[in-house]
Amino acid sequence: MNISELSIRRPVLATVLTIIILLFGFIGYSALGVREYPSVDNPIISVSCSYPGANADVIESQIT
Repeated sequence: MNISELSIRRPVLATVLTIIILLFGFIGYSALGVREYPSVDNPIISVSCSYPGANADVIESQIT
């Protein structure tokens, strides 16, 4: 008896087993410690310019 035949003959059992597997997956995922996550340094770009007397629209049009 394979999995598809079991699922067709007993759909409630297949649904309950699926829910149990998902539940164990969520429990396992939430139990992961912080050390299992990689440390990622997100890139940061900072642009600074000085145009005395200019508003933000003028500076944006000059830079882009």
